[in-house]
Amino acid sequence: MDNFRTEITPEPGQPEPDNTNWRRTIIDILETIFLSVVLFVGINLVSSRIRVESISMQPTLYAGNFVLVNKLAFNFVEPERGDVIVFKYPPDPTQVPYIKRIIGLPGDTIHIEGGKVFINGQELIEPYLVEPTNRGGDWVVPENNLFVMGDNRNSSSDSRTWGTVPMENIIGRAEIVYWPPEKWGLLHMNTAIAGSAP
Repeated sequence: MDNFRTEITPEPGQPEPDNTNWRRTIIDILETIFLSVVLFVGINLVSSRIRVESISMQPTLYAGNFVLVNKLAFNFVEPERGDVIVFKYPPDPTQVPYIKRIIGLPGDTIHIEGGKVFINGQELIEPYLVEPTNRGGDWVVPENNLFVMGDNRNSSSDSRTWGTVPMENIIGRAEIVYWPPEKWGLLHMNTAIAGSAP
């Protein structure tokens, strides 16, 4: 009587061939590396991670906080008053980027007096501040520029000192504080104001 087998069975004492196993392992490793590189490049194209180095945005951001920045945010929407942005320092774009809050939009008239900020004649409501704005003055925001200030108004180098930020200097909108864990939180917060550019 003939015996039939549906697969090859090695003779006793002989190991099974493992060519398929090691080839599959190599392919899996290469696929994992490829996907990791694609994800890394993709994430870096649309976002950036920065470490806050100054005290100018306290109490919203502290030195040592790590922030996720959306580099594509303003490809789809216009910057809004209250957005926290990361940008190249206008007087010297080669310096470490700055992080500040948008206060004035193109065409806005800004007046600071008595610790308060007025946009086009209306007081700006700023729930993120813990002390009044000290340095006063008057500014008109040029087209394609933004007027920015730090939340720690009395210890901030900002548009009151070195002028407005050209739109092309914007790196992105700061979205989330992700480190340390106890400081985790969203940063995108629009201010309540009725004023608009004349």
